Amino acid sequence: MKTPKAVERLIESFERLPGIGPKTAQRLTFYLLHFPQSELERFAESLTNLKKGTVLCSICRNVSETDPCGTCGDAGRDKGIVLVVEQPLDTLAVERMGKFKGVYHVIHGAINPLENIGPDELHIKELIKRVREGGIREVILGTNPTMEGEATAMFIKKQVGEVAFNGRGISISRLGVGIPTGADIEYADESTIFQAIEGRRSY
Repeated sequence: MKTPKAVERLIESFERLPGIGPKTAQRLTFYLLHFPQSELERFAESLTNLKKGTVLCSICRNVSETDPCGTCGDAGRDKGIVLVVEQPLDTLAVERMGKFKGVYHVIHGAINPLENIGPDELHIKELIKRVREGGIREVILGTNPTMEGEATAMFIKKQVGEVAFNGRGISISRLGVGIPTGADIEYADESTIFQAIEGRRSY
């Protein structure tokens, strides 16, 4: 029996998403066939408006509805402490903790030569620009404790260090104990993230 083209196209679309294999894509597609048409249209509208209704903050590169984002525009946040993370999901994980009062910089990935991702593909230049503009006392390197995350942290440390050595007193630290090696920040609980931030070490 030939599969309808509409079904095939949606299966192919789901397969392009990370972590979705052919079987899962098929299950999701046939599951959606049971949805009322109105629900499907609402779902399609949400997808269509996903990028239309969001922007990247011009300061921290986080996903937001406004530019600057709510965190960068919050006068109560300490703009002198910047936590560098790989993905916007990492900022949500830290914010759930409710105890970090600094600001963020999202680089949108990690250096990974095997996937042709170098520093120029990430938002590292924007971070260095923020450091050069002054006002930053500490850069906390919150990239994930993976091989790629460590390589990215070392690269950022070198770049920030070169600016700091030009007369700016900038402390560079790395998240401490709490985040196990190979884990992603977005999956850590509030207590673990708090321990990692409080236990950050000079880097």
